[in-house]
Amino acid sequence: MADLNTRLTQSLNIHNPIVLAPMGGASGAKLATAVSRAGGLGLVGASYGDEQWMRTELEPMRDLKQTWGVGLVMFTVARNLALLDLALDYGPDVVALSFGNPADFIPTIHRGGAKAIVQIHELDQARAALDAGADALIVQGAEAGGHSLRRGLLPLLPAVQDLVGDKVPLIAAGGIADGRGVAAALVLGADGVMLGTRFLASDEALPSAAFKQRLIQSATADTVRTRIFDQVRGIEWPEQYSGRAIANRFSQTWLGRDDALREAPDSVRQDYAKAVLADDLEQRVIWAGEVLDLVGDIKPARQIVEDLLKETTHILRNSQRLLAFDKIA
Repeated sequence: MADLNTRLTQSLNIHNPIVLAPMGGASGAKLATAVSRAGGLGLVGASYGDEQWMRTELEPMRDLKQTWGVGLVMFTVARNLALLDLALDYGPDVVALSFGNPADFIPTIHRGGAKAIVQIHELDQARAALDAGADALIVQGAEAGGHSLRRGLLPLLPAVQDLVGDKVPLIAAGGIADGRGVAAALVLGADGVMLGTRFLASDEALPSAAFKQRLIQSATADTVRTRIFDQVRGIEWPEQYSGRAIANRFSQTWLGRDDALREAPDSVRQDYAKAVLADDLEQRVIWAGEVLDLVGDIKPARQIVEDLLKETTHILRNSQRLLAFDKIA
């Protein structure tokens, strides 16, 4: 497998600029290890800070020779700073931060010997992350699965690149599932890409086989943007964020009825919790991005990385022929 070298690969000591999104409940040790061993950056998705889950999934990462990291949601860690210490105890090379104030955490991450990469969705967030000492920025567009703001990646990425210049590497996220997306992101100024939905449909992702089949059988048109799945789980996301997920019977019942769900009896939340345990796909959330139309199979993570690199290299090499358009009679 050929290397694809960028400022990101040099900064993080990886071979290829492919980053696994730290998806909570999906990006565990097995998937993160596979991506890192394929030359990319595997991130374990600690998300909402289940300490036992973190210990279970981070322990196997201790002895990994390749670069790896952990992803944390900042507004969760802000309520329990011990979660960051717990993550750092396992010796990650990278900590990926999202949704919060990175200045509260980056000094601790650097003292712990790790690099901090920060997800941003607006230019003011990019400025704040740079001021806080971020080592790289994840520029996420609204095409992404899970939580995001309103801006699309296509105009946001070059705007951030204009702002940042050569100060730190940029990682593009949202709407990327194949080599075409990787090549486009690199041309727009990214130094790497982060993929979630494509890796969710991998052998190593933690969700069940039924979950993955539902994912690959769904289309982009089947997704909705909503806050109801956060409400029913009792997760207090900042008001400006909503999440993209595959529609199901739960969303059909509650979509657009946020106030009613907020006032619903406790039995609704209890039933939802039971549905998660039972892997009831008509009730539980399946976060997924606009790339669903491009994700039609389940593969080993290493094969996904290899396919991405092969496609990207082919596209970038063949694009050179466009420079000869003025020679065409």
